[in-house]
Amino acid sequence: MDVNQLLAAMTPDVYQRILAAVETGKWLDGSILTPQLRDSAMQAVMLYQSRHNMKADHMTVAAGGEIKFKSKAEFKRDFAVDTTAETRDTENTTNEHDIARFDHDQL
Repeated sequence: MDVNQLLAAMTPDVYQRILAAVETGKWLDGSILTPQLRDSAMQAVMLYQSRHNMKADHMTVAAGGEIKFKSKAEFKRDFAVDTTAETRDTENTTNEHDIARFDHDQL
């Protein structure tokens, strides 16, 4: 199949399914990808991203075929949390974003 035909036939839903299979090594039904099929699927994902990925995440292929590397500042901006409304007591206040906090001697 020609690359242009492949990309024309690949819908965003199909892309997401192939991407999930490449990431997990399994199709949605649980069947395992062979190494050859995983390589082909990864190439298809990269081709799709090179044409349609206008908002590239870190280490993905951006539109135009360039691999996107985000700087530390870009990551901070992407994951910034507005902390102005949060007031923290010194020890006994929990933040809604905290999972658990322990002192060294409590471990």
